Amino acid sequence: MDDLLSEFLTETSESLDVIDTELVRFESQPNDKDTLNNIFRLVHTIKGTCGFLGLPRLEAVAHAGETLLGKFRDGALPVTPKAVTLVLESIDQIKALLTHLESYAAEPDGNDEELIARLVDAANGGLAEGAAAPANETPANDAEAVLNALDDDEEEDPNAPPPGVDPANWDAQLGRELRPGEVSLADLEAAFNSVSADDDVAPPEPITKVEAPVAAAPAAMERAAPLNQTIRVGVDVLEDLMTMVSELVLTRNQLMQMVRGLDDSEFKAPLQRLSAITAELQEGVMKTRMQPIGTAWKKLPRIVRDACQDLDKKIDLVLDGESTELDRQVLELIKDPLTHMIRNSCDHGVETPQARKENGKPETGTIHLRAYHEGGHIIIEVADDGAGLNTDRIRQKAIEKDIIDSLEASSMTDAQIHRLIFAPGFSTAAKVTNISGRGVGMDVVKTNIELIGGAIDLRAAEGEGTTFLIKIPLTLAIISALIVGVGEERFALPQLSVVELVRTGNERDQRVENISNTQVLRLRDRLLPLVALNEILGIEGGRGMDVVDESGNAFVVVMQVGDTRFGLVVDQVFDTEEIVVKPLTNMLTGLRQYSGATILGDGSVIMILDPNGVAKEVSSIEGANQTSANEEAEDGQSDDKMSLLLFRAGGDEPLACPLSLVTRLEDLDAETFERSQGHQVVQYRGKLMPLVHAAGSHMIKTEGKQPILVFNQGETVIGVAVDEILDIVHETVNYEMAEMTPGVLGAAVLKGKTTQIIDVAHFLNEGQRDWARTATSAKQDVRRILLVETHPFFQNMLSPLLKAAGYHVTLAPTEDAAIELLKAEDVAFDAVLADIDTGQGVSRLAEAIDANSQLMQAPRFGLSNRDDAQPTELGMSIPKADRHALLMALDSALKARGDAA
Repeated sequence: MDDLLSEFLTETSESLDVIDTELVRFESQPNDKDTLNNIFRLVHTIKGTCGFLGLPRLEAVAHAGETLLGKFRDGALPVTPKAVTLVLESIDQIKALLTHLESYAAEPDGNDEELIARLVDAANGGLAEGAAAPANETPANDAEAVLNALDDDEEEDPNAPPPGVDPANWDAQLGRELRPGEVSLADLEAAFNSVSADDDVAPPEPITKVEAPVAAAPAAMERAAPLNQTIRVGVDVLEDLMTMVSELVLTRNQLMQMVRGLDDSEFKAPLQRLSAITAELQEGVMKTRMQPIGTAWKKLPRIVRDACQDLDKKIDLVLDGESTELDRQVLELIKDPLTHMIRNSCDHGVETPQARKENGKPETGTIHLRAYHEGGHIIIEVADDGAGLNTDRIRQKAIEKDIIDSLEASSMTDAQIHRLIFAPGFSTAAKVTNISGRGVGMDVVKTNIELIGGAIDLRAAEGEGTTFLIKIPLTLAIISALIVGVGEERFALPQLSVVELVRTGNERDQRVENISNTQVLRLRDRLLPLVALNEILGIEGGRGMDVVDESGNAFVVVMQVGDTRFGLVVDQVFDTEEIVVKPLTNMLTGLRQYSGATILGDGSVIMILDPNGVAKEVSSIEGANQTSANEEAEDGQSDDKMSLLLFRAGGDEPLACPLSLVTRLEDLDAETFERSQGHQVVQYRGKLMPLVHAAGSHMIKTEGKQPILVFNQGETVIGVAVDEILDIVHETVNYEMAEMTPGVLGAAVLKGKTTQIIDVAHFLNEGQRDWARTATSAKQDVRRILLVETHPFFQNMLSPLLKAAGYHVTLAPTEDAAIELLKAEDVAFDAVLADIDTGQGVSRLAEAIDANSQLMQAPRFGLSNRDDAQPTELGMSIPKADRHALLMALDSALKARGDAA
């Protein structure tokens, strides 16, 4: 196949995808001239190129389709669904011919007279009166005329009559009235004849050379901008480039491994530079493989349109996030699952117009397809507003097909029942159609998504619709992995599925317990199913059935796959590495616990674990006594513990702040810090972030790595520099108020040492003086908040944060003081926040709020040291240290109250 034909196939394929989408849009918006002109132009280009390349069959079909589109453009024919369907048939036929042309470099034998005849008949108004004429009644003479016309020379006689017109009368038909400003042919000939051939012609004037101004040259150069800034590169070239970069990453890892154990090596600085350049090169090559997910969605509007025609339904397809980019390889693998899910939503999800009308819904249903980035992966949502899932029907079908038995079905939750639609062979369709109902759909979709390291889950409510959530990796070539060990073996765990690492112990809050003869992990008021990696893989020399030693110590990797969260016990945790994924050989593809292999920096070959395969091993553990275990966890949990971040700044004494107030922990290069208006700043996530040091701005480093605590409020971001981040603790805290020390709220004993608690609001205002003023000015109406807090520490912590968020805060140190304020007729509050841990008059305070007519509809929240929400007499409780939860709850409640008003 020559380069010209190859380029034609590529460009035509892209044009046809656009035509598919544009035709569906044009059918619903027939008055959109721009869309029609674009469709006509693309078809005309395809026809012209086919004629140039000598492809008569393709040219004939394109010409017939162009003729019908021309009638639409001229307004000679109305745009009807039948006519659009006929044009789409011609586009499908062109695609089929292109497929054969790509495989054999020649058009297939045969002709398309029947299709061309129907197109010509439609162009002549054959569809305007009703249904399309049968094939044997089509005007074959017109189709033959089209084919004969295309067999003529490329440059036709412009004066030749069209097919079907008598040549004897053609000249007479060419005559017409003259338009203003035109002259007749006779007058034009007379004017030429009146010119004498002997008239002298004036000699030409000498040409004077004029020097162009020098200054004009740059302007001309500025106008001469390049017309095209892109080139086409073959996929095989990109694949080879990615392979070489992968090998470079492996070599980088090996060099870093060699230097890691050496102190003050002369190679350390060059290798760090090499590592940075390799990372930049890797990112650059990955960008060349990235494509917007919208390229995989181009066919979906056509699919929905055709499904509506077949099922007699009305469905709108809404696409959101089309510019979200992911690896080309992942994009190709996700096309078929998405196509099947859209078809499934059309067939099973959205109801018929009559059924929707009876249920009080609009006749037109909606399928919403959305894509967005979350961490290092892509989330795709496929949601419809249809009938949802019938839990009882799914349960009954699953029992009939022996997927589950009656005993299992009775103990399963609705969400577990809904997930049975992913079981092999499951289908609730009453009959098999060309769209769905064969029972091989959602099982294949789930399998294909898991093959690329993704996961799928769903949410459904009967009568309200169904939402499928797909989580897939950005790329399959190079991934970040956690290296763990069991016995003498090492394995790689993709970090996309790793939530956190936990070190358990009998004296720790994170510990392993036995409930109903099952070992579970107690982690922050939750009990997670637990499984040992050596038990899954059958490796000897591990911990065996007991995942912890006598002291309860174990390394647990907390993992999340879909909505399943569990703990994986390993013997060792080594490091995180960027690894190159190598596919498994055919002999190992049946092992669902593995997804590939890789080579580490020391040259060792290790297996990559498949999180989906591991999750299946713990699926039976997850549901066992989980509800009762969670209740037990809540009963045994202390009420006054909170998580704090420990760090050092300006000395050896530890400092602390509530962990929930910290947005992120960063380790930034001091060389990137700049000065602006006398303050140090750094470019952080596309914005300038002010920097202050917890012990004074002069302490910020000028070289090397600088640990940063990132705090934010709305769009305001502040970085607080510290010397070292020490630990995270979850302890019972007894606060001692500090004397008026700027930046310090008080002190507490943490891990056996007296530790000062920093005032986050102080540093927020220190980093940006007008922060509070900016946040306040963003509020059009200042809301008044009554804060009832008995503890001076939390008074000093909560009040500045609420004020900085734009609220007017009135502080009441006791319930009695708050009740007196509520009795005053001239004082009104928009919301009430009250401590429920140490206060003794919560009931009286609730009664006082109810008795105040101005506060009857005001939001009220209890403030607690607990990390979980609990119902109280003052409404749901909010953790005092969780600034985000507090502000979001306030904002949502006040907005809801405003909307209701």
